[in-house]
Amino acid sequence: MAEEEKSPLLEGLESTDVNYRGPRETVRDLYRRGNRLGINGQFSVDSDRSINISSSNSVQNLAEVDHIVAIFVVAFDTRSGNLIEWCMPEDADLEGIEFKAMTSGSHTLHKDFVYFKKDSFFGLACFENMKVESEIERGARMKSVGILSTSYTLLYRHMQFLETQVRHLLCNPATYNQLQSFYDMRNIKNIIHQLEVPGKYSQLKAFYEDKKGMLPSSISIDSIRFASPASTPSSEVLPELKITHPAGCFSQFMKFFGENVFTLWKYVLLQKRILFFSPPPIGVVCYRVYCGCSLGNHSMPEMMSGREPKPFFYVNVADIETLESEVSYIACTTEKIFESKTHLYDVYVDNQNLTANTPALKELLKPSDADRDKSAKLNNQRSAHLFSMEELGEENVMDEEELFTSYFTELNNRLFQTLLDVAGSQDRQLTSDHMRNMGLDPIGDRPFLMELVETYGIDVMLMVDNPCCPR
Repeated sequence: MAEEEKSPLLEGLESTDVNYRGPRETVRDLYRRGNRLGINGQFSVDSDRSINISSSNSVQNLAEVDHIVAIFVVAFDTRSGNLIEWCMPEDADLEGIEFKAMTSGSHTLHKDFVYFKKDSFFGLACFENMKVESEIERGARMKSVGILSTSYTLLYRHMQFLETQVRHLLCNPATYNQLQSFYDMRNIKNIIHQLEVPGKYSQLKAFYEDKKGMLPSSISIDSIRFASPASTPSSEVLPELKITHPAGCFSQFMKFFGENVFTLWKYVLLQKRILFFSPPPIGVVCYRVYCGCSLGNHSMPEMMSGREPKPFFYVNVADIETLESEVSYIACTTEKIFESKTHLYDVYVDNQNLTANTPALKELLKPSDADRDKSAKLNNQRSAHLFSMEELGEENVMDEEELFTSYFTELNNRLFQTLLDVAGSQDRQLTSDHMRNMGLDPIGDRPFLMELVETYGIDVMLMVDNPCCPR
């Protein structure tokens, strides 16, 4: 397939730096998922860590999920507040996006970025706040440049472009402080010329024309799946490609939450509504949503069917009505008012503090002995991994992010496979040995297991001793 030509305006605007601050799909993940989908292609990595896929049958399926459907600029106006300054296409439905792209509390920061969900689309916006000597702008000029896409998996690739563009727009000669000179008629023609600088949005327009994609009106985003040409009826569709994480994202997540990572892991597997709260900046909190979703990763088709974690990323008060109708999601916010609206979430995470609404969920807040063991073993694996890379100089080892995601994928696979095997046995009896094999504490994790089999409708008989009623 010939490489698509780019507009000259886009040349040099996308970085080749491998340390993107966003999720990225690893080659091995794509290769494995591609094989399951019947895509017998070749995968390679460019210097910018983008994935090239050459396939004889389903390249289009993989490409369809990264279409950019809108691009926009949000500005803060001292009289009107947040407003949409410019967008393409002009008729795009961007209602409310000015409060997602420029989050509550962002005025206290120099710069930030945010991931969010808008209807069935996913967005990324980069924000910057620049001090100016302007009474009209009250000393500060704030803008965000963002995009909407059909998928969140590759939004990170466009982050540096968005950062460059927001800086360009902030420093553009057509700025509010020049309006103060309008009284000087000698300069008015020059000022108007600068205010109408051709190409002010030219690079944004070129980017959109280069990346835009349209969806058939009869197909909803939520229904997009990758189908294997040789699939059986029971595995006709598989979920959208999972993501991995920005460099250091998951290790920071583990350090931040410690043993409570395995408490979050249980809530994710139970498909609970999880809301992360933190004051700005919100970008790093969006990564907690990514990491939280990855705690539920597995490759068991029998346990999928729409049960995968649903990332909503940043939410604000305008999303309350939407959240009221959701039975499962993972999101984050900077708005403290959500803490009092307990009907909107099951688990509230205020920085490192976890709280739950119901007695059953509160019972899971305390890490079990098995959770402490898993946390210690995972940290040991990480230390050994770093030693192999740094001290021994081994090159053919998985990166740190893949180490973590592989750990939870294998843990979840073992757990679900054991439950399915027991459910398919003659006596359907789940014993203490089964729980230990799944990495669970036969006593401390009994409440979690009871919730889990009920959530997924797995028909097993729990024979584990109840500590209140020993045999």
